[in-house]
Amino acid sequence: MSEEIPHKGIILIVDDTPINLGVLFDFLADSGFKILVARDGESAIQKGEYALPDLILLDVLMPGMDGFETCRQLKANQVTKDIPVIFMTALSETVDKVRGLSLGAVDYITKPLQHEEVLARITVQLSIQSLTKKLKEQNVLLEQEIQERTRVEKALLQLKEELEERVEERTLELSHSNALLKQEIQERISTEAVLQQSEARYREQAHQLELAFRQLQQTQGQLIQSEQLASLGQLVAGVAHEMNNPVNFIYGNITHAERYTQDLLYLLNLYTKELTNPGPTILEEAQAIDLEFLVEDLPKLLGSMKIGAERIREIVQSLRNFSRVDEAQMKPVNIHDGLDSTLLILNNRLKSKADYPGIQIVKEYGKLPPVECYAGQMNQAFINVLSSVIDALEEYDHKRSPEEIHFSRSTIRICTEVTDRGFVTIQIIDNGPGIAEEVRPHLFDPFFTPKTNGKSTKVGLSLTYQIVVNQHGGQMQCISAPGQGTKFIIAIPIRQNLQKTPSFESM
Repeated sequence: MSEEIPHKGIILIVDDTPINLGVLFDFLADSGFKILVARDGESAIQKGEYALPDLILLDVLMPGMDGFETCRQLKANQVTKDIPVIFMTALSETVDKVRGLSLGAVDYITKPLQHEEVLARITVQLSIQSLTKKLKEQNVLLEQEIQERTRVEKALLQLKEELEERVEERTLELSHSNALLKQEIQERISTEAVLQQSEARYREQAHQLELAFRQLQQTQGQLIQSEQLASLGQLVAGVAHEMNNPVNFIYGNITHAERYTQDLLYLLNLYTKELTNPGPTILEEAQAIDLEFLVEDLPKLLGSMKIGAERIREIVQSLRNFSRVDEAQMKPVNIHDGLDSTLLILNNRLKSKADYPGIQIVKEYGKLPPVECYAGQMNQAFINVLSSVIDALEEYDHKRSPEEIHFSRSTIRICTEVTDRGFVTIQIIDNGPGIAEEVRPHLFDPFFTPKTNGKSTKVGLSLTYQIVVNQHGGQMQCISAPGQGTKFIIAIPIRQNLQKTPSFESM
């Protein structure tokens, strides 16, 4: 009886915990999906090859082959590489999430699982997969139409040649049939007109299909970017929220601990003055704990702890600023806070390592008033541009020797200022290899990339351009030349009631 009910798709659940498998199996089966299960990575790879599910829910922490390795092997297999993978994990580190996405996963779900969230994310990914399949089917139909047109053209060409032969024969053999010859020539002209009309129609259809394909690509890229950044913002907001209370508890109690310590040290000093002849037990214990050093170092230790707690509070505040990706209202915000929180998110890619000095950040902030904008969208624009610049510098440093990197360290300068036309400009400047002349005009086109290794589709720059220009009435420009670095300029109005779009030549 259950086989007669159409299911929404086949989902393979990979989890070594029977309870998690049972709960997900029952919920998704009740939601209309056909469910397959696997208890480890090897079984998941085997079932993925012969069952070809529509989507895989993959646990990260499993004995033996973990989720990351399982995902890598699935994406390396020609049979299973196009199956979307969603990670299920209790890991809360951003680097773990980024690692999973870089291995080819399309999304992740944080444990404990929420049924509505699981169903929503599965539905989004299956919708994207369905649209992709429809696009491929449309391409097949287009190719068939082109082949049919080619066949018709060949047939008409053959007919044309036959008509010409007949005309020549009739001309030689039937000179007295001039009227009939004119009639055949007219038929040939009519046939060619029909052919031209058919060719024009097919060209228009091909053009419309190409436009639809590009629009679908752009929409899909924007959806992926927005979903990934929204997920990142939710993760950052959760981390900031969880850190906020314990950090405030520590910071608030350090002040009391300092006062209590000072009181105890003062009392100890009074005891030392009053008790001029302490017993041998007290003297031995004071020497054992190095009392003089302890009295001197304890206030310094508490001061260091207070400075560390203040730094953690600043980091939490930056994380909360960045996590405003879901704010739907336009409101005055501090642009510098958005830039600083974005740099904090990207700090792991900027900091130095054992064999690499990292990327230097130079801030040249001007005095900016609050800028009326969508804070989350602007944070998304900043992280897209900075990620693209970091990609270029990392690739550039990979080709340079350690001596060259030491002599000329990769640097990103961020400059902000207010113009006299009521706009603020944000300039992001690097000292990298620059961009070729033929590449630069297409830099903001959807899915354009000068790379050959497939590392980046540059959809982020296209999305950034739309955020700045379409959503905020601003302008975005890239100035670069080979060997001279790259400068991205973003200009947005301080107030959105400004009517005139800025011109970089006049700013």
